[in-house]
Amino acid sequence: MEARSSRELQARNYLEKHRIMDLLTYLTSALLFFRPERPREYLISILERLRIARLSGVALPFFMDNSNIASMFEMLDSSNKGSISFVQYKEALKTLGLCTAEEVLKDDGHGVTFEKFRNEVNKRTQEICEKTKGKDSESCQSAAEQLLLH
Repeated sequence: MEARSSRELQARNYLEKHRIMDLLTYLTSALLFFRPERPREYLISILERLRIARLSGVALPFFMDNSNIASMFEMLDSSNKGSISFVQYKEALKTLGLCTAEEVLKDDGHGVTFEKFRNEVNKRTQEICEKTKGKDSESCQSAAEQLLLH
């Protein structure tokens, strides 16, 4: 029994150290968001771009622009209420690599509007960009890519 939990702990530490779950979450999110005709080739191209960016320090294209944010919000707000639940909001931020599972976000009891969602995605992305490559949008990479490159 002890050997099993030791192996599980080693596996978990390995996955955390190499950020494998972050990578898989990002790849899955990108795949479902863009829904390319040739998914395997698309995934290979993302991995290749990540590898090149890591080796060269070259910035990758920004993953979420305002139209992407609007599309994501519309997918979450399938009933067109004009808001999404707090749980959907937090899951979307986690999927984008903009918050961690442990991060405590304040739920004010109201639905999250598109404005709040867009502003928070942009704010958190900008914070990551400022901490990494610089403040100009050309040097900013998506939050998920930033997490994976370091």
